[in-house]
Amino acid sequence: MNPFVQAGTFLIQSLASIYLVILLLRFLLQLARADFYNPVSQFVFKATHMLLAPIRKLFPTYRNIDMASLVLAMLIQWLAIQLTASIHGNALINVLLVLWWGLLGLASMLLNVYIYGLLAAIILSWVAPHNPHPAIGLLWQLMEPILGPFRRLLPPLGGLDLSPILVFLVLNMFRIFVTSAASAAQLPAWAVPGI
Repeated sequence: MNPFVQAGTFLIQSLASIYLVILLLRFLLQLARADFYNPVSQFVFKATHMLLAPIRKLFPTYRNIDMASLVLAMLIQWLAIQLTASIHGNALINVLLVLWWGLLGLASMLLNVYIYGLLAAIILSWVAPHNPHPAIGLLWQLMEPILGPFRRLLPPLGGLDLSPILVFLVLNMFRIFVTSAASAAQLPAWAVPGI
């Protein structure tokens, strides 16, 4: 592969992935009703507000579900896939196929946010259990909606919370389904940020 094609693909995929993670964090922070005044929340809000403001007029927030963030994430996925395809010498890809690929990419990225976030929260709970850093508190606020139902299923045993093990099993099971759907959709590895 041409090094310029490789470099262009890397640049598009990297920039799109970074902004998509920020958008997904915006969606998850609002879904979890996390602390809005946390410095990390403020960064996420300021990094996404300018692009979300016009979309929010068409897709207002319902309860704590921020549809505008998801719509913008799909638009960025579409743009990144089309730009990457054009760098690789392909014509415009079918819109429905791109939307399906983008949805799979967002699902994969969402699973990664939860898997790596949960892993970081567990390690931090062992290494720095009472650290007052605002990012750590926000991380726990993000993980609580997914950990809460599993804690009710498996309460702490002898002071050990084993619910994250169940969460890892379920998240990795979903990852298998997303990977299988991506291969069934003949999704090229270079095309979608997040896969």
